[in-house]
Amino acid sequence: MKTLLTLFFISILAIGFLTSCNQEKRTAEQIAFDSLMQAKVNEFAVVQLTTDLSLLTENEKKMIPMLIEAARIMDNLFWQQAFAENKVPFLDSLTNINARKFAEINYGPWERLDGNKAFLPDWGEKSLGANFYPKEMTKEEFEAWDNPDKTSQYTLIWREEDGSLRAVWYHEAYQEQIEKAAGLLKSASALAEDPGLKKYLEMRAEALVTDDYYPSDIAWMEMKTNTIDIVVGPIENYEDKLFGYKTAYECAVLIKDKEWSKKLEKFTYLLPQLQQQLPVDAKYKKEKPGTGSDLNAYDIIYSTGDMNAGSKTIAINLPNDERVQLKMGSRRLQLKNAMRAKFDNILVPIAGVLIDSSQRENIKFDAFFSNVMFHEVGHGLGIKNTITGKGTVREALKEKYSAFEEAKADVLGLFITIKLIELGEITGITPEDCFVTYMAGMFRSVRFGAASAHGKANMMCFNFFNEKGAFERLDNGTYKVNLEKIREAMNEWATFVLTLEGDGNYELAADFLEVNGVIKPELQAELDLLKSKQIPVDIVYDQGVKVLGLTE
Repeated sequence: MKTLLTLFFISILAIGFLTSCNQEKRTAEQIAFDSLMQAKVNEFAVVQLTTDLSLLTENEKKMIPMLIEAARIMDNLFWQQAFAENKVPFLDSLTNINARKFAEINYGPWERLDGNKAFLPDWGEKSLGANFYPKEMTKEEFEAWDNPDKTSQYTLIWREEDGSLRAVWYHEAYQEQIEKAAGLLKSASALAEDPGLKKYLEMRAEALVTDDYYPSDIAWMEMKTNTIDIVVGPIENYEDKLFGYKTAYECAVLIKDKEWSKKLEKFTYLLPQLQQQLPVDAKYKKEKPGTGSDLNAYDIIYSTGDMNAGSKTIAINLPNDERVQLKMGSRRLQLKNAMRAKFDNILVPIAGVLIDSSQRENIKFDAFFSNVMFHEVGHGLGIKNTITGKGTVREALKEKYSAFEEAKADVLGLFITIKLIELGEITGITPEDCFVTYMAGMFRSVRFGAASAHGKANMMCFNFFNEKGAFERLDNGTYKVNLEKIREAMNEWATFVLTLEGDGNYELAADFLEVNGVIKPELQAELDLLKSKQIPVDIVYDQGVKVLGLTE
């Protein structure tokens, strides 16, 4: 009996010891996870979205909460497109406050600025097709399926009970939420005093419930005198990494800076001239960009959905519809307060670590603003339809399109800025300012990672420029721009991308992106250094009616 009792007590003690060890292990793991999530959240600098509301009329102030509510609906729709699980239960399951914050930044459990790797346990890889297609659907099955609506920007692909595929229009799949958002736009239009804005809001409301966006895109292009603006609907195709066909919901509520916008007006008239000066054969610039384009500066006061996921948008070039662009051009919206936030919080600190001290005085906000602004102009240059009969550039390059389109816009933004300085149209900054600021900007953008079209574009550019000797890494670990070679590299890179797009060369795009759309070891070492210096990767917004002071 004594032996049995002894064994019993030993067993109890052993169980207690093992339980204690497991608790300590879980505690250690939890502490490590807490620390990791805190560090990841801290990589984003918090920025309040505000503006001077005294510039608005009383009716315009009443419109803002309605537009913000519509933006919130777009946010919920994007969650459904990007993440298959129900948003609320998923977020409520995250008891770690920083894990929840980071999931909200990323719209799910995958880190957008780190190749969409899962940062929460028990989550596998993110589906390339997000929630636009059935998870188990293969590219071959999709290609073999005969359905005229399957490649539409505005259809989801669902699996029927019998195993067949079905295309469902967005306005049908999300009917209840879409109709509510459309109602809010109509209510705002009733208060709108600017006739162009009133017409656009009414037509955009109709577009949401029909998925026919062309008429409202035309109305948006025709707006000239509005103070309030809103970008709303399924717009960009970045989230669809399977084919690049499907667009995702987003919204930006904007207030125009009319003083800054006035300074930018003259540049729209130079677009045809700039098109002809592109460093490429005439057949790749034969299309004439629409002269209805305009450039304006805005404060963004609310951002949701695709443009708010991971890295934040600092400039907008829309509409994407090639028909509208060829007829009227596009509108380029510079989000001045978001730009300034990224310049101050990210680009300047990066330059202080990685740019040679002799060139740091060339890091200037106006150079950054111009490079970004003309990036958006660059989207409208080149050609939209391939010269090889492969349809539009977007159709020909499929899921590779976004990375190369961003690469084109990046290098053309620099090219245009340099040309306008040399023509005397831009003053106060020099080509040297633009080249050095662009170099620092590449370090900023490659941190967006391989899951981002902008990140891939900058990786390709960095690797191309490095090969051409556009910059050198000094013994002290900083980089110095070779002002002669970077100009040559700029022209060669522009020629390469414009030609690839014009030819619609999918095979070349895929091969080049696989080799060059990556962060190589030397660059990774620099990014690790920036991380160790705790320089923010991007910004996150503190936004809403309370931040704006529109509620008591």
